Amino acid sequence: MPRTVIVGLDGSPESQAAAEWAAREAGLRGLPLKLVNVWEPDPAPMAQDPVHGAETQKHWSGRIPREAADGLRLRHPGVEITAEQVYGRPGEILTHLAEDAALLVLGSRGMSGIGGFLVGSVGLTVVAHAERPVVLVRAGEQAADEHVMDPSGIPSAATPFRPVVLGMDPDSPDDSVLTFAFEEAARRATTLRVVHGWNLPPYYAYGLSADLGLHEEIVRQQTARLTETLHPWRQKYADVEVVEESRSGSPANQLVDASHEASLVVVGRRVRRSPLGTHIGSVTHAVLHHATATAPVAVVAHG
Repeated sequence: MPRTVIVGLDGSPESQAAAEWAAREAGLRGLPLKLVNVWEPDPAPMAQDPVHGAETQKHWSGRIPREAADGLRLRHPGVEITAEQVYGRPGEILTHLAEDAALLVLGSRGMSGIGGFLVGSVGLTVVAHAERPVVLVRAGEQAADEHVMDPSGIPSAATPFRPVVLGMDPDSPDDSVLTFAFEEAARRATTLRVVHGWNLPPYYAYGLSADLGLHEEIVRQQTARLTETLHPWRQKYADVEVVEESRSGSPANQLVDASHEASLVVVGRRVRRSPLGTHIGSVTHAVLHHATATAPVAVVAHG
């Protein structure tokens, strides 16, 4: 049975942007799209209100996925689209639904100024616990944002895709993250830009070494490790152009910088079985909260 692209929809601008992105992704993958509205009733006293009671809320919230599906069918006629309303806690329901999805797509409010994604409690819960890929799409994201400008400098969805950016540590590569990133680049017929940030040894930080030759050797070693790790993947995905970037400095900062020119940013999240708190990793957390570009971020869980 083919998997489905699922999007959580609550009627907000960010969830509407996520639904549009999910429809485009479903079209690229040749998969059906399911819109899910999770209805969580107000506490008992509010539920008894004759005007804003539970049944009224359920009726109006149930219109959200149905009306969104009607619009998406008009704009994406080649995609099979269904909609449903589910009762329960959004974080728990969406995490459960992700188990049988090709990927789960959620909206995330865009922050003004220097901020990037504003990930709410539901989004953090899903990202931290879902073991299928989760994509966060910021409010206002449009198809043209994923493509290079046309020759006259005007945004267009008819031009080639911007690169897919992958954050990678060659010391701990994971097949599922690499596969996801290469296949996303292949679907878009675009470049895969692999970004590897690394820190210099502690004695550099404390100013105990200024040996230029040693610094160049460290750079060479780090670059060689990245190239060696990617070699079999280049052979497996021969049609995907790969650009390697290995530089000293914060991995998170380098990914945030690279996101400015990306159609999609891919990061990994190590699965942790701890029942305490939500754990998404420092680099993934930084990318979600500080990326200033509009590129969606895909978080791929791995063991």
